Amino acid sequence: MTAPVAKSALEQWEMVVGLEVHVQLKTRTKLFCSCSAEFGAAPNANTCPVCLALPGALPVLNGHAVALATRAALAINCVVQPVSIFARKNYFYPDLPKGYQISQFDKPLALDGWIEIGARADSSPIRIGVTRVHMEDDAGKSIHDRFPGVTAVDLNRSGVPLIEIVSEPDIRSAEQAGAYLRVLKQILEYVDVSDVNMEEGSLRVDANVSARRRGETKLGTKTEVKNMNSFSGVERAIDVEFARHVSVLEAGGVIEQQTMLWDGSTVRPARSKEGSHDYRYFPEPDLPPLILDLKWIEQARHDLPELPAARQARFATEYKLGDYDVEVLTSNPRLADYYESVARSHGEPKAAANWVMGEVMATLKTSGEDVSRFRVRPADLASLLGLVRDGVVSHTAAKQIFSHMVATGDQPAQIAEREGLVKVDDDAQLSAWLDEVITENPNEAERFRNGEKKLQGVLVGAVMKKSKGRADPRKLNQLLTTRLTS
Repeated sequence: MTAPVAKSALEQWEMVVGLEVHVQLKTRTKLFCSCSAEFGAAPNANTCPVCLALPGALPVLNGHAVALATRAALAINCVVQPVSIFARKNYFYPDLPKGYQISQFDKPLALDGWIEIGARADSSPIRIGVTRVHMEDDAGKSIHDRFPGVTAVDLNRSGVPLIEIVSEPDIRSAEQAGAYLRVLKQILEYVDVSDVNMEEGSLRVDANVSARRRGETKLGTKTEVKNMNSFSGVERAIDVEFARHVSVLEAGGVIEQQTMLWDGSTVRPARSKEGSHDYRYFPEPDLPPLILDLKWIEQARHDLPELPAARQARFATEYKLGDYDVEVLTSNPRLADYYESVARSHGEPKAAANWVMGEVMATLKTSGEDVSRFRVRPADLASLLGLVRDGVVSHTAAKQIFSHMVATGDQPAQIAEREGLVKVDDDAQLSAWLDEVITENPNEAERFRNGEKKLQGVLVGAVMKKSKGRADPRKLNQLLTTRLTS
């Protein structure tokens, strides 16, 4: 354990972070064989002689994985290389049956990309460089808690297609690291190359952390932090590891190049950190060079969908939305698609935004459902908003109708009629409800009559509750003002 570091001491040092992000590609089969890449199968069910590394079994490259990797690299502004080379990365571990991983080393798929973070109307973006994107197959998984006293090995993941996205050491705070990861995840979702699910292991992050005196340009000795299972966990781990570096350096010590494990609150050494020479890379003899036609690469670039930054800019200008609304509504492509369908059908973008960010997202959060499978279709929500705009139902009644739509999938107009939620603007009925409320709340009525205007909302709310949301609030307010102030 290292001693705690004073804030004043931390401020004398600069954090330097680079991130390595492993992303599982959304393919049906593995990278070099036809075994299923599906998550959740019984242990060792999705295996064959290739991913078990049996003698004589040869790898065959998955073309769809190459297309997805190229798509991802282009989306983060990388230069895709027309020729890349697969290499053997040699190390020994129980869940690596070949004794090596098929990866890429000196000639990766793509180089020299970048991602911008912190882009808002009131601030300039920060550009984080991407050193490289390379393809590789995954190892298996060691399981330490299945059988007492022994470690089990599940090789279902062995051979699953990955890309590794390596950033430049351009990140200067844990917050920037979190922002980079969230933007990267969002981009990968938009181009539909991965599920990017950290719980299932389809997105994993390693952080290279070092410290240097402020004003220096030479990089300090780095450590690599692993075993982080959330973006907030990555941020916490980076802060803790940076503080450990500073504590050691302030005491006159030396940072050892190590791999560190994060346990949720502290970091601990796992092993000395390998350099590239320790892996004894050499070209994979069973795979030829990967050669991509330049026209094919350009077509892949042309086929990219609208990316998050472009969609955010368009939502701000086309729909006149503020930064917060834009950020929420474009957080993933499915939610953005849903909102845009509602806004275009209804014609009032701000009202659509309020409902999607309010009732829709609250319902999805409660149910754990994805908006792509939501029972309330965009056109039906637009119809409900139209009923509110046209004065057919009140906003209060609309919320009740929405709940019925979630439960049944029925049309809003049909629900309004069936449940008796069509707005009542008949003066006689409104007056009758108002009389009942004044009788039931004589003190509030008298105080309102004597000038306590804030009680108007209380009395109107009581009528709305009595009418089950059917009372026309505009006419109701007029009647109440006339009744108690004239």
